[in-house]
Amino acid sequence: MASDLHCHTKISDGSMGIEELIALAKRRGLSHIAVTDHDTTAGATRAVIIGRRQQMSVIHGVEFSTLDKQRGRKVHLLCYLCDAPDRLEGMCRRIGESRRKAALAMVRKVMRYYPITPELIVKCATGSTNIYKQHIMHALMDAGYADAIYGELYDKLFAPGHGLALVEAEYPDTRDILTLIHDAGGLAVLAHPPVYDSEDALEELTALGLDGVEVWHPRHTDEQARRYAEYARDHGLLMTGGSDFHGMYTASAHPMGSTSAPDEAVEALLAYKAQRKKKNA
Repeated sequence: MASDLHCHTKISDGSMGIEELIALAKRRGLSHIAVTDHDTTAGATRAVIIGRRQQMSVIHGVEFSTLDKQRGRKVHLLCYLCDAPDRLEGMCRRIGESRRKAALAMVRKVMRYYPITPELIVKCATGSTNIYKQHIMHALMDAGYADAIYGELYDKLFAPGHGLALVEAEYPDTRDILTLIHDAGGLAVLAHPPVYDSEDALEELTALGLDGVEVWHPRHTDEQARRYAEYARDHGLLMTGGSDFHGMYTASAHPMGSTSAPDEAVEALLAYKAQRKKKNA
């Protein structure tokens, strides 16, 4: 059986609720899923509890948005199996406040070009801890200005570097988040290195104690996946993978579990965590 270790719910920028996500995972025949909402532990904490009731193994996760300030690039770090989620809450709030400030600025810019209301955007963001670009696009779709979340209008408004309405949030330094994850008893995994061109930070992060790298992801080529797997084996890192599932809020179709982590990778993750916990007891 396969596992999807990278799933988002509507608590961040996914389109599905936790119960729907777990029901879909069972329907897909997955052995494990990890709920890895952006910069919040709320989804994962609830999903673990609901998963137990539904006989679905849910791994607690968070996907942190960070900035490699030395290289000036975004880096996403996945935090798995955190012992003390409360230690992450202060940082999650800080990132959330920055994201909210940027989102409100983007909403104001979009409203200069398209007469949609803030209430419509808030309605589309119902259930989320924040407002994401996908929610703004959903409102534009509801108002008849777009026929898809991602497409020509999304690029016009939010393309990196030249989007008419793009406002970037301020993110914490990658190294600070790596330290925070470990201080909270979590495992730190570099997410989808090609997406933000963060592969060249891999060696430095490994030296700082990175626990793993996301090997399998829908935006990785076969050659990239092979290279990351080889790097992980050579450096004693964990290998994870998943579909980066967002439901309908995705640029291309990749159903839950369509990209997955093999059983041996999940077993290694759980065994590594158990060993780390025993060592620190």
